[in-house]
Amino acid sequence: MEAEIELKLFFLPEYKDSLIQALNNRFSHSIRDDAQLSNGYFDTPDMQLRQWDMGLRVRGRNGKREQTIKTAGKVVGGIHTRPEYNVDIEADTPELSLFPTHIWPEGADLKATQTHLACIFNTDFRRLTWLVEEGNTRIEIALDQGLICAAGKEEPLCELEFELMAGEPMALLELASELANTIPLRLGKASKAQRGYRLAGMASKAAPQALETIPIAPAASAEEALTTLLETALERWQLLEDLLGQSVADPNGSASLWLRMRTCIGLLEASCRQFTLLTPELETAFNDIRQAMGFVDELIALTFIAENRDSLLGRRKDALHWQQEAQARLGAQVSTERLQALWRMPAYGQVQLALVRLLMLPKPVAEKGLRQVADALQQASWETIQGLMPEPAAQGASARDFLRLGSALDEALLVGLAYGDLYSSDARRQYRAPWQDLRRGIDTLRAYLLLGELAGPVAEMQEWLDDKSLSLMHALEQSHRSALAQPPYWQS
Repeated sequence: MEAEIELKLFFLPEYKDSLIQALNNRFSHSIRDDAQLSNGYFDTPDMQLRQWDMGLRVRGRNGKREQTIKTAGKVVGGIHTRPEYNVDIEADTPELSLFPTHIWPEGADLKATQTHLACIFNTDFRRLTWLVEEGNTRIEIALDQGLICAAGKEEPLCELEFELMAGEPMALLELASELANTIPLRLGKASKAQRGYRLAGMASKAAPQALETIPIAPAASAEEALTTLLETALERWQLLEDLLGQSVADPNGSASLWLRMRTCIGLLEASCRQFTLLTPELETAFNDIRQAMGFVDELIALTFIAENRDSLLGRRKDALHWQQEAQARLGAQVSTERLQALWRMPAYGQVQLALVRLLMLPKPVAEKGLRQVADALQQASWETIQGLMPEPAAQGASARDFLRLGSALDEALLVGLAYGDLYSSDARRQYRAPWQDLRRGIDTLRAYLLLGELAGPVAEMQEWLDDKSLSLMHALEQSHRSALAQPPYWQS
């Protein structure tokens, strides 16, 4: 039995040659290998092995075959740790009885499972490897490029894996970060098996349920809370990114996924700032990503127009026209192209790797307990909002003033998301309700502004939108007053 410890990164096919050249230059004296690998992944029609959290494959290389089974492991950030068992075989299909008996769940019917085994999908790829030895550290770097094939479909496979053979896991991250400084790379959470099952139509595409709070135990230390925040948000980031790559047929649903992914990234940045871990370099990289995701606000506004025609446009004769215009513009937004634009940014992967590094390093010790830290963060964020609240609309506040308030309100809501489990859920929900109404109103205001841009210099439409926006700003002021009337739940 071997316990794999590896860091998996993804890259776009266009960077393959640059990546190979960089690796050859950096490790010119390392042992190298070049091989073509063919792999068949096996399971039963009811996915019995998947239910046991196992992955079974037969790999062919240079006329030899090896069967491998990987059992339940864990992923922290991008570091994968998973036990695996390998056996040389002659046949094209695996024999379960050749694996150690102790790996199977109690009561497992191996005979029935063996009978129903079938190849579910294949991966065929070229693997280039570099065996790196530096001091006490030995790392195998594998660059895989090829195809995953299942059910008559295929998708490209471009992965860079750093497997620790000897030494400390931090060495994986140091090598990966060095490469990511020059070539765009990103964390790869999904294994070849996960991607193959999905391509075969044997994996759920359901998005993870949106979190109301991060599950932090009240008895946790501030350092433990930080670890939970980083792990949870980083995992969600990767899951939502993966789902966006599959959402081509659902432009309306992709807008929500984009917003949730941006929220995860915002939570990670806020957590780093709150615990004084936001270095100037990391802050710049977060800012680059945030600017590159500026299109999300327009996506949300278009989705709002497309899905809320009656409440937004009422009985206007052109209401259907604007709904259809918004839907058409949403349909023209291709999530895969947006994702690839992000993946071409070095900052994207650099932030992810920096966060994994923070997870692996000792955390700064907070002078205060977790509840005191959370109370102080809540208070500071809401005081910031008070300073940014526009003057009453009657005194000249504009719609743009309210939109500028939105980002500060988002960060304040993120603090509540992060530490909400430390407080009474009823008190927290009651206090946040008017602030969330205020945030939703700002989204509506953004939709009116976008309609104005789409309509152009049409006097009647612009006058109607001005009236609607002014009425809405008055309502936002009322939501603000209602929010101020609620006693802060962190002070009770």
